This record gives sequence, structure tokens and C-alpha cells, in this order.
Amino acid sequence: MNILAVLPLAVVMVAGPQIISSFFFATSEKWRGDSAAYVLGAGIGLFAVITIVYLLASGGTSGGSEGESGSRTLDFVIVALLLLAMAYVFHGRGQTDPPKWMGKLQTATPKSTFILGFLLLAFFPSDVLTLIAVGTHMANHGEPWLHVVPFVLLTLLFLALPALGVLVLGQRAKTLLPKVRDWMDENSWIVSEIVLVFFIGIVLLG
Repeated sequence: MNILAVLPLAVVMVAGPQIISSFFFATSEKWRGDSAAYVLGAGIGLFAVITIVYLLASGGTSGGSEGESGSRTLDFVIVALLLLAMAYVFHGRGQTDPPKWMGKLQTATPKSTFILGFLLLAFFPSDVLTLIAVGTHMANHGEPWLHVVPFVLLTLLFLALPALGVLVLGQRAKTLLPKVRDWMDENSWIVSEIVLVFFIGIVLLG
């Protein structure tokens, strides 16, 4: 149940510059190498952060009545983190001017896309808050570390979808992907807020 509960948060992880960068790389001349390096860097960053969070949260849990009290306290900490993530997503909604670094994405090298993937997924504010919430939630409910793997893999799958679209659609992807990218740039924040509210409800009712 806890595994299924955290999976929708993979949408929050990629909403914003994370998935937009994937679309840029998928429409670049070296899309295969750029996309692969980007997803690889993201994967390393995700596994590193969520593992650290999970281990720290696991060390802070204990059995007995004190453990139950501490577990509920952690639930409220998770809710607070998710509320901060909601505020960050809401604040960034509808921004029409992309960051300056996005203008250089289509001329990036695999090395720079690898670094970007690592930084965006491991240090982007809303992603850090989400990873802390997921790792803490899983540890707080006694789930083994392996149960965070599906969440990470689903996040990486979302990042890889634009490149997979190029593989399937070929030349048609060059006209379709920019339209999908623009729609997601305008509306992904709404989906993120819905998912965050859903997960807050699960934590509070759990």
C-alpha cells in the first residue's frame, strides 16, 4: 500500500524544468546521448538522496509506545514538507520566462546533461522536499529500502518518455513533442498540486 501511495509523487518529481529539459534533449541533434546521460545523472542523484533520507529516518524510528508517538510526529513532519512543496510549486506556476540556462540545452554535451540531471533531481527545492517526504514515509512505515526503487524507476521513466517518443514516432516527434512540452510547461503545476494533496490525505489518514 505504501509503495502504491508514493508512486504518484513521481509526477511531482518531474513537473517543471526536469521534464522540460527532457523534451529539449529529445529534440536535439544528439538526442540519444544527451537523453541517456540526463536520465543516468538523474538516477544517481535520486538514489543517493532518497537512500540517505531513508537511512536517517530508519535510524530515528523505534518500537513501543515511544516509537508510535515518534512515528506520528514524523507523519506531521512529512505533511509539513509536502505543504512547503505545494507552496513552491504554486509560486512557480505560469512562469513564462524560462531560466537562462535552458537556452543552452540543445547545444549541451552528454557531460553537461549528466550533471544537469543529477542537480535537477537531487537539489531542486520541490524535488528535495518530495524525496525527503517519500524516504521518511517509507522508513516510518517499516518498508524495506527496496520499496523506494519503484518510485525512482517510475520517475526516470517519466524523464525518458520524450526520448522514447522519438524512438516510436520518428520525425513526427519533432512537431508533436514541442506542443506537449508547452502544454506541460503551462499545466503541470496543477497535476502536481493534486498529487500532493492526495498524498497528504494518505499520510494523515494512515
